[in-house]
Parts: sequence; structure tokens; C-alpha cells
Amino acid sequence: MSGRGWAILFVLCGAIFLEGIDISMVGVAVPSIRAELGMSTSALQWVVGAYVLGYGGFMLLGGRSADLLGRRRMFVLWLGVFIVFSGLGGFATEGWMLITARFVTGIAAAFMAPAGLSIITTRFPEGPARNRAVLVYAGTGAAGFTLGLVVGGVLTEIDWRWVFFAPVGMAAVILVAAIRLIPVEARPVPRSLQSFDLAGAFTATSAMLLLVFAVVRAPDVSITSTVVAALASSTFFLVFVVVERRVPEPLIRLGILRSGPLLRANVSAILFSGSFMGFQFILVLYLQELREWSPLQTGLAMLVSGGDAILAPTLTPVLVNRFGNVRVVLGGLLIGVLAYGLFVRVEVDWTYAAMLPTMVLIGVSFAMVYGPLTIAATDGIVENEQGLASALLYTSWQFGTALGLAVVTAVQVAALEGSDSAEGLLESYRAALVVPVVAVLAAVVVTGFGLRRRAGDVTAP
Repeated sequence: MSGRGWAILFVLCGAIFLEGIDISMVGVAVPSIRAELGMSTSALQWVVGAYVLGYGGFMLLGGRSADLLGRRRMFVLWLGVFIVFSGLGGFATEGWMLITARFVTGIAAAFMAPAGLSIITTRFPEGPARNRAVLVYAGTGAAGFTLGLVVGGVLTEIDWRWVFFAPVGMAAVILVAAIRLIPVEARPVPRSLQSFDLAGAFTATSAMLLLVFAVVRAPDVSITSTVVAALASSTFFLVFVVVERRVPEPLIRLGILRSGPLLRANVSAILFSGSFMGFQFILVLYLQELREWSPLQTGLAMLVSGGDAILAPTLTPVLVNRFGNVRVVLGGLLIGVLAYGLFVRVEVDWTYAAMLPTMVLIGVSFAMVYGPLTIAATDGIVENEQGLASALLYTSWQFGTALGLAVVTAVQVAALEGSDSAEGLLESYRAALVVPVVAVLAAVVVTGFGLRRRAGDVTAP
């Protein structure tokens, strides 16, 4: 890659680093947020769930906007919105204020993230150069998430509000660098409102919002309410399909969904992200509320799981070139099964040495899964649909996050019902920790279908 190419990649990596650090710092801070704002466990998941709702609900629209309105334009504009509302979360005095700020921050990420990834996948030619850029990009996101665990712990010790204030300065620097370094694109062809698939955008966004809402709200409402929301989502999806078949410039060309690698990558992303975020949510509650560890101790305990920040840009490219995406992803998923399985029988008095194997294996698993899945989801996709392919993948990651949080919360709350003892709390955590194991096993099955490919094709899962 040229010096200019590295500079652009650096800016885009800065944005995904910012997103990673923003998410993980909030994850460490949730018990402190609960203590000050008086939120229940079910309400507490909305601090993360609201972000996911905005992210997952608007992602398809964000990805297509990048393709139609300009990737640089969307990236810069929504990075600015991300900065503003990420900072506003620190001023919240009620739970609903924080949740609202997180929702809008998620919407900003829904437009910013696919624009950033599609800049990479369109600027670097398909093959080793793009694979390297994507793996560096993925590794940087992982590094942000990992560093956020420690920084979030340090800031939460001071005041949890700094978890939202601190990223603003860094984000401002990234914004200035993006304006200076990312080349201005050719002005998009002027389009009338009729050329935009407004009906498709409305029905797709409504369907995704209702689906993510149904998943996130499931632990708090009756099964009837959840089913009604799911049925409403399905109805919007059906209308969306009808619309996409009839409009001249659809939001989603339905033919893109015939790509087996793309579909497998997205389903595996849903299951894998859900397993990790569900595990992290329970782990933080276990360490801080049962074991009474401080936020800083919690962050340091999870720090070793960030080994993927080193492995992703160094070891993973070698493995992909040698064995192909699908085998690397499958190996990473199997390691994930082992990692979560080892933690299921957690005890009240576990030493950190007993937890350490799980933490190490999670980092290895992420290094082998995240980047190769990103490559698989965008390989072979035409340039003018790279934003869409990126948006589909990010939607899957966020929907998986919502699904994982909702399921583990529902299982933990149900298992705890009627018991307020330390042993009852521990048993509820154990029950919830089964969910990540099952999710990753399902991802192994889905990815395994990718092994059936043409002889000699070692790069496409």
C-alpha cells in the first residue's frame, strides 16, 4: 500500500477504534450507572440495547446511503453526530436520557461504519491488499474494544460520566484528519426523490427496528407483546420484498442474498457476536456485583482477552493465506466453544487463574473469526454494492448483540426468580452462561457448510 493508502486506513481505523472503545467502556460502567440512576437489570441492558436498536435498525439505510450519496460525505457527517451524542450521554440524570443519547449514537454509527468499511473495500483491490487492510481494520477495532475495558475501568473509578466525555476529544482529532486525508469523491449524480427507494428504506428500517425492539424488550414484556412485535416486523419485511422487486433502484438488490458466503458470514456473525456480548454482560455482573470487584479490576481481568488486537493483523493473515477463510473461522469458533464452556461451572470463590484460560481463548477466537468473516461478507461483491454488503454485516453484528443480551438477560432473570441469595445469583449466572456455548455451536454448524466448495478454492468459505 502507498503512503496515502496507509494514511487513509489510519483514519478509518481511528473511527472503528473509537467505536470499539465507546462500546466496551460502557459495558464496564453499567453497574456504576445502575447504582446512580437506579436502573433494574432489565432496564440496564437498554444502555447497550438502545445503541444496538439504532445501529441495527438504520444500518441498511446507512449502507445504501454511502453507495448513493458518497462514502466520504456520509462518514464525515455521521462521525460528527456520533461525537455530539456520545458526549451528551455523560450529562444524563435519568435512565431515559442516557438511553436516548445511546440510541442516536447508534444511528450515527449505522451510517458511519458501513461508509468507512466500504471506503476500504473500494479503495483497495480485491485480494491480498484488501485482505490485509480489512484485517488491520478489524484488529484496530478489537484493540479499541480491549483498551476500552481498562480505560473504562479507570474512568468509572473517577466517575462513570467520563466514559462518555473522554472519547469526544479523540473523535474530534479523527474528524479533522478524515476531512484532510480522505479524498473528496466525484460529486454523485443529482437524483430526484423518485430515484431513492423511500418505500424500501421505510419498510426495511421499520422491520429492523421492530425486530431488534422485540428481541431487546423480550425479557421485560409478555410473550404476546414479543410475538406481536415480531409479526409486525415480518409484515414489514414482506412488504419490503414486494417493494424491492418493483422499484427500478432498490435499496437492496435481492440477488445479493443468493451469495452463500455472504449469508453464512452474516448468520455466523449474529451467533458469534451474540455469544460474546451475552458472556461479557454476565461476566461484568458476576465480577462487580457478586464478587464485588472494582470497575478497574474488572477491566484488567478482561484485558488478556484483547490478544486479538495483536493476533488479528499478524497471525490471522498467515492462517487465511494458508488454510482459507472458512477453516480459520471454523477453528476460531471451536476455540470459542471451549472458552465459554470452561466458564459455565464458575464458582463464587474462583481465582483469576481459573478464569484466565477462558479470557485467553476468547482473544484467540476473536482473532480467527472477526476479520475473516468481514472478508467473506464483502468478497466478490461489486463496487457499487460494497456499502450494502458492509451494512448487512454490521446489521448482523448488532442484531446478534441485541439477541445475545436479550436471551442471557431473560435466562438470568428467570433463573433468579424467587431467590436473592449469593448462591441463587451464582446459579442464575451459570444458567445464562449456557447461552453463549449453544450460540457458538450453532455458528460452527452454519460455517461447516462452507467446507463444501470446489477443490482448490481456499479463500472463499
